[in-house]
Amino acid sequence: MTAPRILVVDDEADLRELLDITLVKMGLDVDSSENLAGARALLAQRDYAMVITDMRLPDGSGIELVREVAGAGRNTPIAVLTAFGSTDNAVAALKAGAFDYLSKPVGLEQLRALVQSALRAGKTTGEAAPDGKAAANIGSRLLGQSAAMQELRAQIVRLARSMAPVAISGESGSGKELAARDIHAHSARADKPFIAVNCGAIPEALMEAEFFGYRKGAFTGAVDDREGIFQAANGGTLMLDEVADLPLPMQVKLLRAIQERRVRKVGSTQEEAVDVRLISATHQDLADCVERGTFRQDLYYRLNVIELRLPPLRERLDDLGLLADAILARLAGPGRAVLAPAAMEALRGHLFPGNVRELENVLERALAFANDGVIEVADLALRPASGPAPEAARPPAALPRVSAPASSAPPPMQPAPHAGGDDLPPSLPDYLDEVEREIIRRALNRTRFNRTQAAELLGISFRQLRYRMQRLSIHEPE
Repeated sequence: MTAPRILVVDDEADLRELLDITLVKMGLDVDSSENLAGARALLAQRDYAMVITDMRLPDGSGIELVREVAGAGRNTPIAVLTAFGSTDNAVAALKAGAFDYLSKPVGLEQLRALVQSALRAGKTTGEAAPDGKAAANIGSRLLGQSAAMQELRAQIVRLARSMAPVAISGESGSGKELAARDIHAHSARADKPFIAVNCGAIPEALMEAEFFGYRKGAFTGAVDDREGIFQAANGGTLMLDEVADLPLPMQVKLLRAIQERRVRKVGSTQEEAVDVRLISATHQDLADCVERGTFRQDLYYRLNVIELRLPPLRERLDDLGLLADAILARLAGPGRAVLAPAAMEALRGHLFPGNVRELENVLERALAFANDGVIEVADLALRPASGPAPEAARPPAALPRVSAPASSAPPPMQPAPHAGGDDLPPSLPDYLDEVEREIIRRALNRTRFNRTQAAELLGISFRQLRYRMQRLSIHEPE
């Protein structure tokens, strides 16, 4: 069996020799070039299992080579070598289509791990179906045959070939974790761990220990050494869900871990190398969070190398029947529960601000009330919906007022009317506070002051809701 052949492109003879020796010891064949022209000539003559190129070359940039190989339709993984701390170059290379990057001076342990990962990725790509959309439909957790979902699955297959960080955006309940699991399942890391963590669910005081682990005796209660989620995901994929909820001090530590690919346990003086692919997800607009100063810009650029947007359910209603059948089959068993035609029409007319998660909750509740497994409109208990957008997204002026319980704090003052003419509120911050206070009161009223359910209804984390309630002086009725 012929050994895989690697192409090394670098103008430093010593580094070329080091890479050559290391790769040959791994059982690989190696060709090398000191410039772009030589690399192009070698690529024209034969196919390579992988290319490793320096970012700066005498006759151009390594990014040019990345773009040329990607543009030619080759599936050859390319890794780029960047100067230490050159974050911008690394991000630019990943955006151009590079498989991964290594910082100089090159660590041989990291080099070996990267090469092995790239060769697995190349082998997976070579064995995949030639039709990208056909391959995308194999084993996907994301159901649906609409054009939006078929394109989404095709994107996931393409993203799985790279090591570039992916930022998944989408409304609450749209399936962000399922998309992340699909990326992992289609990647060369499929046989390695997939770890998902909700950043909004970890107390701030415990975040560093949860992320990076701790040593015995590092703090009260640390009776044994413990690994963090980075170590648990080593070799695989780490999903940071609701990453916008990370406090700023933790964002600094996360940025360093991403850049250095090393983590330090709480109470330790030694750093440990980790090899994880990062996927982040949030229902918030990260760019807007950067503008507001709640999310670091440098971390945003490191996480948002490739963006994947999940369509809300209201944009793919053609999939509603397929989703409903799959959910009912899971809840009641195949063929044991069906939707009456009128009930299906009622679902099509619903806005689904909670997306697929809300559809699951509606059908599970309806199944409990259905007679003989036939779900009627009354069993769905859908709240009346009007307008083209979910309730939380409607303009404040169109929101109906809901009276607070008699025992609660006095109702907020009515915002000054201005939506219909040129009138302006005397104070914009006060006006927006009143609108926000009213929306939160409505959500709390609807959930009988269950703050967890209210936060989910509003599409924010429990911590964010608690902060807003304190800031706006919203108290639970006694």
